[in-house]
Amino acid sequence: MAELKYALYTGCTARESTPELLMSTLAVAKKLGIELVLLDEASCCGASHLQDFDDFLSLVLNARNICYAEKQNLNMVTICNTCQLNTVMTKERLDTDENLKSQVNEKLAEVGLEYKGTSSVRHFLYAIIDDYGLDKLAEQVVKPLDDFNIAAFYGCHNIRPSHLHRKHNAPQDIGEGGGEEAFEKEPLMSKYNGGEDPYNPSSLDRIIDALKGKSVDYESKNKCCGFHADLQAPHTAHKLTGTALLDAIDNDADMMVTPCPLCHLNMDVKQNAVAKEMGRDIKLPILHLPQLIGLALGIDPKELGLQHNVSEPEFV
Repeated sequence: MAELKYALYTGCTARESTPELLMSTLAVAKKLGIELVLLDEASCCGASHLQDFDDFLSLVLNARNICYAEKQNLNMVTICNTCQLNTVMTKERLDTDENLKSQVNEKLAEVGLEYKGTSSVRHFLYAIIDDYGLDKLAEQVVKPLDDFNIAAFYGCHNIRPSHLHRKHNAPQDIGEGGGEEAFEKEPLMSKYNGGEDPYNPSSLDRIIDALKGKSVDYESKNKCCGFHADLQAPHTAHKLTGTALLDAIDNDADMMVTPCPLCHLNMDVKQNAVAKEMGRDIKLPILHLPQLIGLALGIDPKELGLQHNVSEPEFV
């Protein structure tokens, strides 16, 4: 297999609020022989909040970030569901609207950049599945997770809107045009995240299987964690977070894993507050995806940043 090399767009959260996500991502990439070039000049994606305030500014901001990957002649990988969605939405709009692309490039020219649309944008989760391969990942496992029931929590933005993810992540002949036609051409259990069924996602569960863990089936795995409702409707946000956590617990989960640091923050940090809201005790370790992979690969827990997790796993 040719060497895998990507431009890593970390977003904000993995640099500040969840440093363990960046630590574990780099540790896992190193272990698997994947080269990640940090885009240190890149900035926030807007987090789905700037987009409501200034749509054009958000396009310029995200196009600027993609430009840094293009300058490296590399495809971009993200490690945040919200960053993934905002970046790929920008790419979709600019790649399909030459007038809008010209307007954005007029602003980018002020800082010496030009968006060309030559770099793809995908989440690290799908780079591992599609490019590295689950069979190869399974071969690297030295500490099987077969003693643990693991609840995969997908969140919203990696799987919805499904037509957008299909178009930008499935092969050209499958993803062209999106829609249900893509499902007809490719089974729902496709290895491409563009073919992942938003009502019954499978990518994280397949990762868990490759790591020899026991995947927990529960209804809330593809629901919203409540993060983007925290400021406007904290009561509703707590209900969303608590429902997902208790659903996993009631289905005998020993831990939860998510590919999104925003989902992780809600699930990991808010357990005490949410427990009061829900009227039940809540105690469940919440792992970032690369932390889970790293444990199975035998990477030292400190190198994975597990000491930074609020709901610190007692089994490491």
